Amino acid sequence: MEKLSGYIHNIIYRNELNNFTVMDLESGNNLITVTGTFPGLNEGEYITIKGVWTDHPSFGMQMKAHSFKIEVPETLEGMEKYLASGLISGIGEKKARLLIDRFGEEVLDIIRYNPQRLTEVEGIGTKTAERISDSFNEHREVMDIIMFLGEYGISSSLAMRVYKVYKENTISVIKENPYKMIRDVHGVGFKIADEIAMSMGIEEFSPFRIMAGVKYILQSCYNDGNMFMEEEELVDKSKRILNIDEDTAFNHLEELTLQGEVKLQLIEDRRVYYTLPLFMAEENVAEMISSISEYRYENEIINVDRIIEGFEKENNVDLDQIQKEAVKASIDNGAVIITGGPGTGKTTIIKCILEIFESLDYNIALAAPTGRAAKRMKEATGFEAKTIHRMLEYGYSENEEDQTFDRNEDNPLEQDLIIVDEASMIDILLMNHLLKAIRLGTRLILVGDINQLPSVGPGNVLKDLIESQVVEVVKLEKIFRQAQESMIVVNAHRINKGEMPIVNNKEKDFYFINCATGEKIRQTILDICTHRLKNYNNYDFFEDIQIITPVKKGNTGTYELNKLMQQNLNPPSTGKEEANFSGNLFRVGDKVMQTRNNYNIDWTDLMTQEKGQGVFNGDIGIIKEINQRDKFVTVLFDEERKVVYTFDQMDELTLSYAITVHKSQGSEFPVVVMPVFKGPRMLLNRNLLYTAITRGKEMVILVGHKSYLQAMVQNVNTVMRKSGLKQRIKNSLLEDRSFD
Repeated sequence: MEKLSGYIHNIIYRNELNNFTVMDLESGNNLITVTGTFPGLNEGEYITIKGVWTDHPSFGMQMKAHSFKIEVPETLEGMEKYLASGLISGIGEKKARLLIDRFGEEVLDIIRYNPQRLTEVEGIGTKTAERISDSFNEHREVMDIIMFLGEYGISSSLAMRVYKVYKENTISVIKENPYKMIRDVHGVGFKIADEIAMSMGIEEFSPFRIMAGVKYILQSCYNDGNMFMEEEELVDKSKRILNIDEDTAFNHLEELTLQGEVKLQLIEDRRVYYTLPLFMAEENVAEMISSISEYRYENEIINVDRIIEGFEKENNVDLDQIQKEAVKASIDNGAVIITGGPGTGKTTIIKCILEIFESLDYNIALAAPTGRAAKRMKEATGFEAKTIHRMLEYGYSENEEDQTFDRNEDNPLEQDLIIVDEASMIDILLMNHLLKAIRLGTRLILVGDINQLPSVGPGNVLKDLIESQVVEVVKLEKIFRQAQESMIVVNAHRINKGEMPIVNNKEKDFYFINCATGEKIRQTILDICTHRLKNYNNYDFFEDIQIITPVKKGNTGTYELNKLMQQNLNPPSTGKEEANFSGNLFRVGDKVMQTRNNYNIDWTDLMTQEKGQGVFNGDIGIIKEINQRDKFVTVLFDEERKVVYTFDQMDELTLSYAITVHKSQGSEFPVVVMPVFKGPRMLLNRNLLYTAITRGKEMVILVGHKSYLQAMVQNVNTVMRKSGLKQRIKNSLLEDRSFD
């Protein structure tokens, strides 16, 4: 990193929410554009920054700052600029000149340490002197903290987050125990806190460090979707990572347990440890799903068979016996799971259930884990559907970091029936929030495909609920006649049974193109997406085609495929704006995906001019404008909703010419193109292949080597997630019944 010092000549742009700033710095005889997070700085201040040079395509060379330090102005001219900047309440240009004339180089020390002397200047009374001093000291306090943390490699944006938590006590708290930030400050993990602690000379074997390290190691089980870590594994990792012996690891683990920081449990006679949030979520889900499942209703005065018969005639369908059982189960039980693969009639059942409960004047809600899944649900049923987060009225806590839901046990949902689709995507934390918001007596129907990938977050909720044998489960296995005409549906079920898919029937919709090398796969996918599908059925890449790949890295991962497709489908041209954000190049015309739920961002419907809020994880759109002057990007989602992102919000978007299988869950695309290649056995399995191909509605094209396709079909060795939910549900039910 390079250093650069100078006066802030001009603030070009500042985002008041996160302090991202673009400014001109007067350094010597040069005026240099600097970007970064600069809380509280104003024109006229003298600073030193550390950063890297970047070459902006429109604005040329800029300094991208990582950290900064406010310097005491070295000249009287500099001091006057600083005082006249408007930063300090009570001082304008005229008073700045008078203060310099009266006190010279001592002016800043007098403001800070001897403010009563300010009354020696004409026009400054006692109250104004106090206001000047308070304003100056408050500003210096924030800057001192930012600079203190900056010495330990903490960026100014993260330093401001720390300051918001501890205020004037920031430095004393961190000096006493920097590991406290792990619990209190979002974005500070063990590694950051440990680096600060080591820099400050805290002992390697400090109890603060060891306990924070053990908790950090335990939390790593989140990354694999696990709920807990077995004692032996936790102790072994603690010994290795923290460089401690076994007794020390055990002693501190015992102390954390006594303090209630972690939970020790026996799962199938194994000693395992939970972090507190996951333990509470799992325990609550077990208790609540047991209560909902056991709830008994008074018999509804309704002729179910007659309604089903009317539904069949009206929709020209014939429900088989299992489908009828699913409909009846939804009336008789508090909680029902309907699971089955594509073409087994899940949507038909939902529509029939909706007709029955609508006839009873029930208040009904439909929901799904993602925005795209909710949209599909609405299109299939004709009923309004929301994301689970929106249904639960998602928001933020006072510190603007922790997620909260306005719908909870104290303010439950008012619906009589709640149907949730794509339930395999729900992790333990979201399921906990959902169940807390459901009143006893409200019916809950979970619909999902147990053979798809589990949730990205921790737990294996749908599978555990099914295997607990407490929730009523209806398994759909019959493929209906219309669905049998689709080789996508047929092959999905073949793959699920461990059979190779039937491919390359010219009258069908499932193809395999044999390629021996990764580079050949890439070039073939490029040819398919840019020429072949266009010539075959006039498929447009941006509207109809989605590349889905198992991995992010490698020459057939999302990173490289996105670069390849961007280069060929949306190359640079004169007049086409582009911008680089955190190393990612975006260009007008690019296909992009929202990577997290943002419930507060505004959108406008281009057809109706209706306005609303919310863009969701998995939403795909096209960049329509990049405005370099005003620092915003306009994206059009679903060809109708216009959303404007400020430059500092662009970390929410990623190129989506190619997406991972996990990111595709809950979505459907007319055409899916997928590379099939050699890779980690743990990752390339039947479960993943099944999930990918079931995203295609009209056509699936696999590109790769048949031996690797066969290996995926035969590989059922998915990583078994560690979860105690199934056992806990059974235990919860036994405890409830022991009081009968």
